[in-house]
Amino acid sequence: MLAAGTRYIWVVRLMGPQRVEVHTKDAPMRILSATDTLEAPGILRNPVPVQALFDRKEAHRVTLRNLLQREGYEDLEAVLREGRTEGGLEARVKALFSILAARGLEPDARTSARIRDCRDPKQLDTWLAKAAVADKVGDVF
Repeated sequence: MLAAGTRYIWVVRLMGPQRVEVHTKDAPMRILSATDTLEAPGILRNPVPVQALFDRKEAHRVTLRNLLQREGYEDLEAVLREGRTEGGLEARVKALFSILAARGLEPDARTSARIRDCRDPKQLDTWLAKAAVADKVGDVF
């Protein structure tokens, strides 16, 4: 396989000590222990802990990290941050519509769409403050 262009062959040894044989073209075989990491520059973005080849929980952790990164997230915390940001925006939009309704102000379809599409928390906060004291929709937007 190496002669055909494969760059790395990892042989996971399940009998005896947990280890992986690493074969590369024009280099002697290396043996990595369960505490080492496998790397494949230009192929894998992240090193793979050898332990992930033996431990289901570690394998799931590594897989999740790689799937998240494929979708543009560095880690699970980045997903959570985005969720909190989106939740905060949605709460502001809902509050703005509630304040407008409580004050008897009804924005037209274009203004309603502008509110729903806004992703700037400072702008939404400005509109919220104005809506709290506005006599007409034009005073807010």
